[in-house]
Amino acid sequence: MAEHLAWDVGGVLAAAALLALLFLSAVLLRRWLLQRSGGTVECSLRTLPQDGAPGPWRLGLARYRGDELHWHRVFDFRLRPRQVIGRRGLIVSNRRRPDPGELPELGADAGIVEVHNKDLRVELAMGQAALTGFLAWLEAAPPGFPVDISKG
Repeated sequence: MAEHLAWDVGGVLAAAALLALLFLSAVLLRRWLLQRSGGTVECSLRTLPQDGAPGPWRLGLARYRGDELHWHRVFDFRLRPRQVIGRRGLIVSNRRRPDPGELPELGADAGIVEVHNKDLRVELAMGQAALTGFLAWLEAAPPGFPVDISKG
């Protein structure tokens, strides 16, 4: 009886290890597919509701696609972005360093910008080099694209 129980437990552990390996492989393959064309940076995002507390920080990858920034969760299987941030009409309303409570999630090098337009209000957290690139991307908007980064 104990021998059969050992085989059952061993089989369950082997199946769990195989599932974990498959999940990790799928996440790494997806990340490679997203990063292969370039223009991708690590970027955390949280939503800012009109009333109430901000949502949690979610780890992700941001990818520049023309006049849009596509944000993907890191631990996800979808190739489609979870959030699309268009450059047209985007306003940077605040720029700050992480609060002490945010440091474990974001790291000391992170910079945070609050961006919004008529439909969207989020905070983006990324390394200083990536943040400089994001602000340069906003400034490089073609003529006729109203973008306001003066409040950063």
